[in-house]
Order: sequence, then structure tokens, then C-alpha cells
Amino acid sequence: MTLIECIPNFSEGRRSEVIDELAASVAGVDGVRLLDVQSDATHNRCVITFVGHEAPIAEAAFRAIQTAAALIDLNDHQGAHPRFGATDVVPFVPLRSEDMAVCVDVARRLARRVAGELEIPAFLYEDAARVPEHRNLAVIRGKGFEELRDVISTDPARRPDEGASTVHPTAGATAIGARFPLIAFNVNLDSDDLELARRIAVEIRERDGGMPCVKAIGLALEDGAVQVSMNLTDYRVTSMGDVVSAIGERAAAAGVAIRESEVVGLLPQDALVRLARAALYATGMTREQILEASVLDTLL
Repeated sequence: MTLIECIPNFSEGRRSEVIDELAASVAGVDGVRLLDVQSDATHNRCVITFVGHEAPIAEAAFRAIQTAAALIDLNDHQGAHPRFGATDVVPFVPLRSEDMAVCVDVARRLARRVAGELEIPAFLYEDAARVPEHRNLAVIRGKGFEELRDVISTDPARRPDEGASTVHPTAGATAIGARFPLIAFNVNLDSDDLELARRIAVEIRERDGGMPCVKAIGLALEDGAVQVSMNLTDYRVTSMGDVVSAIGERAAAAGVAIRESEVVGLLPQDALVRLARAALYATGMTREQILEASVLDTLL
């Protein structure tokens, strides 16, 4: 059996009772351990992290998707973060890189079940993608639920991998995939200049010629500040420290400071070790020098 991490993102970050039900649907599956629940009212989105072996983790993910479909209506949903599904994205992440093929199989089986039993069209992305056009989640999502509703039946590139070419009337669609550990990371600027945040996002993201393995958008926060919201798809290539430096330089040129940053969900220990090496010039630092990691190794 293979231990897998799953980190679904749901289009609900304001109703605590709904978030609690989503978490309970995961925690109620034997063989699954719920690790983390985070929500954001501005994004109107929550992220749930859990681990388990193949069959239990697939069952927990299915139950969460089913719960989201019953409780979330995208026709009434508004938030800063792009979305096209009540369950917007369901990534499976191997805890060992050699187990990626297992995650791909779990993702494809789940997509088939979601489309068949819940009538929610499913797209397969990243390593689970069947067609090159669907590897990139941003391409699949496009401009979100409202746009997909109009083009899913007519645009061949936007047709789902599983299910009918029509969105679920309230739950939309979902993207299910397998990928390397991703870091969701936000940098908030001490400014209300949304155009500045958007310009910085364009300059640093890979698709516009910026930093490799960086996806970024600029958002306005409810407290009047602005945010550069990012996914770092490979922290070994571009780290949190790298993007903070790049954003800080560009913000400073406009007379703006970074107010704070935030990690969404959990991140790999290796990412922090690499960050410490760079920040402290501790080039020889290893995981074995972390107290908790050393203790954990003796218990396993």
C-alpha cells in the first residue's frame, strides 16, 4: 500500500458550518487522517489536507466532493479566487516521488466515479492528464464557472476527460490530478494599489516570462490591502525566498513595502530546509539537523 496526501480546494471560505461538514466527511473515513483545514473569506475558499492509503483516500475525497455538491451552489458564490467547481481541484501528492504512478491511477479512478455517480464533469490535470492541453490547471479553469458553462460543449479543448460536456448546474466541474508537492503562498502588500499587485504577478509568473514554476495573480483583500497570490509548483526551482525577494524589489520601486506573507495549507519540510540554507548561508544544513525530524525517525 502507498501513503498519499490529498489537498482538495473547495469554493467555500465563509460558512463555518459548511467547512465543518466538509472536514467531517473526510475524517469519517477509516484509514484517513485529517491533517489541516484552512479557510479564507476573501478568497471564499477552503483547503483540507489529509493522508491515507489508496482506497481510503479515494473514498474520503469522493465523500468530500459529494458533500460540497450538496452544500455549495456556484451560482451564489463570489470570491477573489478563480473557481469553476464547488470542489475546485483535488490533487493527489505522493509522499515518495516513486509513487507518482499510484497517484495517477487514484486520480483517474476518482474522476470516473465522480462523473458517473455525481454527474460532475471531471478534468484530469498535471501528471494525471490524458491530453497535453489539460496539464495546466489554469488552462482548464479558464475564467471560471460562468465561462465554462458556455463553452464546455463547443470548445474541444475545454471538454472534460470524464462525464458529459455540460457543467453540473450548481457544483460546476472539478479538476482531479496528481502532482509534485505544491506550495500555495501569498504575499500581502501594504498598499491598496490593485494594479501594482497585478503587474507584479504578471512580471514574476512563468507564463509571462517570469520565474520558472511560479503561477501568480494579483488580488484585492477585504481590509483594503492587495495580495500577490501564488502557487509554487516546484520549490526546488523557485523558493518562497526567491519570490519574496522578487516581489519586494518591485514593490519597493513603487514605494510600497511587504506587509506580511502566508502559507496556505501545509508545506514540505524540505522546502524549509532549503530556505534556511539560503537565508542563513548554511549550505551544509540537512533535514537530520531538525530536532523533530530526528525524533520522528527514531519512532518510525
